[in-house]
Amino acid sequence: MAAICIIIPVYNEEEAIPGLLDAFIPYFKETTLEAQVLVVNDGSKDSSLDRIRELCRQDSRFHYISFESNRGLSSAIKAGFDEAKTDWVGYIDADLQTSPMDFLKFEPYLDSYDLVMGNRAANRKDTLMKRFSSRFANWFRDSLLHDGVHDSGCPLKILRRDLAVSLPFFVGMHRFIPALVLMKGGKLIEIQVSHFPRTTGKSKFNLWNRLLSPLMDTLAVRWMMKRNISYRIESSDNPLHNQEQS
Repeated sequence: MAAICIIIPVYNEEEAIPGLLDAFIPYFKETTLEAQVLVVNDGSKDSSLDRIRELCRQDSRFHYISFESNRGLSSAIKAGFDEAKTDWVGYIDADLQTSPMDFLKFEPYLDSYDLVMGNRAANRKDTLMKRFSSRFANWFRDSLLHDGVHDSGCPLKILRRDLAVSLPFFVGMHRFIPALVLMKGGKLIEIQVSHFPRTTGKSKFNLWNRLLSPLMDTLAVRWMMKRNISYRIESSDNPLHNQEQS
């Protein structure tokens, strides 16, 4: 049976942690994968770490790592991908504005795609400003990167783990996972998912991290894609190469 590790980055989400177990138990029962969860504590300053430890004591399918200081969402995701030793890695936010149950919709596509990701566009339950900034950022990103994705920032994704750890990582890269997967020659598909109003914690949304910084990052990713090295070997008499292909 193929295995998956779901990464949950956490930064000051103490109110959300107790609800994770109830949210994941139905998913554990129905998934066709051998599933575990890795919570990455990104240097939280509240009681998140204590609650994460209690969660892991309650259910052996939950594990955690904890940073010594806050390093940002992309770092937390990268650490989770690096720590996982499964066939697949997933990603979901701790605030549960998306549901683990929607991962079940992704599973039929895993044999055909390298990245299966959610699309919240039709069901978005965020503030007007957040929806507007997200829509504009997605339009700007697709105009330059041509990844064909409608909701690049949706925090509900499953990737092949070997591909995930090969992606270039930088601050803000979590917004560009689809484009980077395509740059690596991978295939992706978007699936419509549910979205719910935030009920715990505070949004990390501000003008800089939701609009201005992503626009500059988009230009950097466009440069990276234009400068990307890609090749396919047609033939070889190198025994090492032929050995790897067999």
